[in-house]
Amino acid sequence: MTQLNILTLPDSRLKTKAEPIKVIDEAVKQLAKDMLETMYAAPGIGLAATQVDQHVRLVVIDVSEEKNQPLVMVNPEIIEKAGIQTHEEGCLSVPGIYAKVKRADQIVVSFQDLEGNQQELAAEDLLAVCIQHELDHLEGVVFLDHLSALKRKLAIKKLARA
Repeated sequence: MTQLNILTLPDSRLKTKAEPIKVIDEAVKQLAKDMLETMYAAPGIGLAATQVDQHVRLVVIDVSEEKNQPLVMVNPEIIEKAGIQTHEEGCLSVPGIYAKVKRADQIVVSFQDLEGNQQELAAEDLLAVCIQHELDHLEGVVFLDHLSALKRKLAIKKLARA
């Protein structure tokens, strides 16, 4: 396995919209393994392929305390949303910046696993936040894009100073 380079703002490649994965081959499986290794080493709880300059619809997540429950989602899509929660978010692509973001409290996500099987997962709380955050990356959206113009400007200024 290989640790990958994580893109950070203001890198414009983070704004690239990811393409669907048509075939889950060995290259996709290897990318998922490398992304998990990168995420754990960072350390983080989620990573989208966009963040490692691979513009395909693939995300890895592990919100467990023990970091032993990896979730790999190929071509994920949120099919249901309910409720609203505000959660303080950070991002491996926006190091050192944290902000409160409103997102759905409960979601259902449809995706393929690494064997190509179609799955559905109901998620709430931190897992729901993490999935929404990572799927935003696949659309070229970073969590700062959810903030007001003033808060976003302050966060970007802080990032530039760091």
